[in-house]
Amino acid sequence: MPISVLPPAPAPAPFANKPQYGHSLDDDFEDEDEMNIDSLPTGHQRTSQTILTPGQLVTQDPQWMRGHGTFPLEDRNSVTGIHSTLAGTLQKTNKLLSIIPLRARYTPEIGELVIGRIVEVQSRRWKVDVAAPLLANLLLSSINLPGGILRKRTSVDELNIRSYFSEGELLVAEVQQLFHDGSASLHTRSLKYGKLRNGYFLSVSGMGGGSGVVRAKRQIFTIQTRRGGEVDCILGVNGYIWLAKHVAEKEGVGMNKLEEAAAADTGMYSSQNDEIGAETRGEIGRVGGCIRALVEGGVKVEEGTVKRAYEASLEVDEVDGEEDYLGAERGRTVVEMVLSGRG
Repeated sequence: MPISVLPPAPAPAPFANKPQYGHSLDDDFEDEDEMNIDSLPTGHQRTSQTILTPGQLVTQDPQWMRGHGTFPLEDRNSVTGIHSTLAGTLQKTNKLLSIIPLRARYTPEIGELVIGRIVEVQSRRWKVDVAAPLLANLLLSSINLPGGILRKRTSVDELNIRSYFSEGELLVAEVQQLFHDGSASLHTRSLKYGKLRNGYFLSVSGMGGGSGVVRAKRQIFTIQTRRGGEVDCILGVNGYIWLAKHVAEKEGVGMNKLEEAAAADTGMYSSQNDEIGAETRGEIGRVGGCIRALVEGGVKVEEGTVKRAYEASLEVDEVDGEEDYLGAERGRTVVEMVLSGRG
């Protein structure tokens, strides 16, 4: 059977001026002069008008610049507009348009407080999961030695490395350094940092959009509960949260007396939990339920909202009767009270 070679067909135009997929924010504006650019959504509010999908046209106005999460769609002659590369919300910074993803991995920044889990122990370091694309590093030289000894780490310390942190244990640390590949180096040289015990671990999502832990806020605070006890809250900006029995702070400790305070803390690297009463466990669970209700309601998690949610949960108990569960309708009621300022 003879074989015939056909000439190549001309390639179709990549796209028309208006894409056939998705919905454009500019569909209602046929003329650039009539376009009200201020009507474009601003900030991180997650509403039905602000969620963009991959490939969706953001704007065709040439005065806007492309930021993260956008790409220019070009035809044979010119650029036809700015389009989204992911699902998220639109953020305007002066003339810069960026797309904030609805869900994203944590991006470390120097000085941030994070909660992590040890996943691997090496000779002179630990690999820590901090919800980032890459595992973070905690060097042996970046922790306080038991007894507050300030000295160079030796081979004996390397042999005893598992006595400080082992696989599966939780810790709170600070981002000390960033590497070229995006991974982070941590340190626990403050008395506020170190191994976590006597508490409850909670993970929240929403690093990019509505819910999630607020950055640049106080992340370690104490809630005075109704039963007279206190619950310590540690909000890691990476979305990991730790709720624990309150531990009294050491008074009169300065930077020059750090080694003395560390020497007095004999249980610094102990893995044994203390005895926690039923009332304290109940209050820890209540605070955790309030945080889950905030996340489900799309409310940012920070000190103010957590405390208001706790007070709101007590008011709900007075009306509906005391219950441990703070989900479904009770959780929505708590969120409404927080948003209205009643909590």
